[in-house]
Amino acid sequence: MRTSGAGGVPAIAPSRWVERFLPGVAPGGTVLDVACGSGRHFAPVLAAGCRVVGVDRDLAAARHAWSNDPRVSLVEADLETGDAPPFRGQQFAGVVVTNYLWRQLFPDIIAAVAEDGLLIYETFMQGQERIGRPSRPEFLLRPGELLEWVAGRLAVVAFEHVRLKQPDRLVQRIVAAGRRHPWPATDAPPPG
Repeated sequence: MRTSGAGGVPAIAPSRWVERFLPGVAPGGTVLDVACGSGRHFAPVLAAGCRVVGVDRDLAAARHAWSNDPRVSLVEADLETGDAPPFRGQQFAGVVVTNYLWRQLFPDIIAAVAEDGLLIYETFMQGQERIGRPSRPEFLLRPGELLEWVAGRLAVVAFEHVRLKQPDRLVQRIVAAGRRHPWPATDAPPPG
């Protein structure tokens, strides 16, 4: 599904998973969008009262749509070179990753989640190769892999591995919270 992005630029609709859990990010905080592409999650992040830092190796579309918004910072970086990612050593109220998998970044992504922050991650998993792209194993999560990566580091708020439609795809997704985030400490389910 495509919608109109900022500045009239066509954009892919935000992930419903991301939209569902963004209310768990503290308003006024900053959200890191890893491999942000065109910035499809910027609008809901801004609507949630947060600022956003978008990181990608090609920011042409995001720059066209978002460069005039002072709440948006864009950082052009190839995250797959082996160099330290530009967000290493920083922490964020929220970290969003969708449709992207570079396992070497997992430790940096998890470390970027503030103690009261939230990780919202969704990408393709094994089985996707029978449906379409991506089909290479290095770009497909193993069953339960996201759970393994956050174990002992972040508290799981929600986890799914599911087949979605429009477009047809197999994904694994997780929302995990820092130790001081209010969701893990309550019996109330997250909004959604």
